[in-house]
Amino acid sequence: MHCEKCGWEQDEGRVDCARCGIIFAKMHRSLRPAAVPLPPIHQSTGARLLEEWLLVTEESVNPFYFAGRVLVFFLLTWWGWRLITTPLETNYTGEFFLHLINLPFHEAGHLIFMPLGRFMTILGGSLGQILMPLICLGTFLIKTRDPFGGSVALWWTAENFMDVAPYINDARAMDLMLLGGFTGKEVDAHDWNNLLTMLGWLEYDHRLAHVSYGIGTVLMLVSWLWGAWLLRRQYRRLDW
Repeated sequence: MHCEKCGWEQDEGRVDCARCGIIFAKMHRSLRPAAVPLPPIHQSTGARLLEEWLLVTEESVNPFYFAGRVLVFFLLTWWGWRLITTPLETNYTGEFFLHLINLPFHEAGHLIFMPLGRFMTILGGSLGQILMPLICLGTFLIKTRDPFGGSVALWWTAENFMDVAPYINDARAMDLMLLGGFTGKEVDAHDWNNLLTMLGWLEYDHRLAHVSYGIGTVLMLVSWLWGAWLLRRQYRRLDW
């Protein structure tokens, strides 16, 4: 059958629409006797995939789980706002608690990409800390079918782009303290100084840093919109 409000095709016998969440019985009571059902709205394959993979919610949402998701959403909003509104030059992301969580994935990335040569070995550190949350994002969407978890993973991906930005910004100055307790000036271990020197892009370090921070900002805003939309749909399906 098709929902009379949005046209979404679904199994017979449902009490509410799997897409828009309207309760069919309430809708029928609100319709005038002469009302004629709208024809089903044709959806493209892309729209169906978007609905099935990114916006799917449980048929009945546990209020306890929902409250936990709301708490997580507000924490991510608060932390994210602090990150977005703090200039990257302050290296606030380097002092943020997630920096210590990102660091092992950064170091592991150097080892994972080592077989691909020196350039990829160096780049692998930053790639590793960005790829890890992307892997989590794919797992939430494909393996566990948990789009809200996916929105959290997207937020983490955004935070990693912001976390990398001060490192890129320091490519010429090399003033940041590195893992071994030395600055890049004291040891030849500054990833982005080496990378941009090899590419001949060292003079663009500040510009590239702001691009990375901007990508993180955009992804973070998208993660908020995605999470808020999912919470709105889940609220309408709470199992009180």
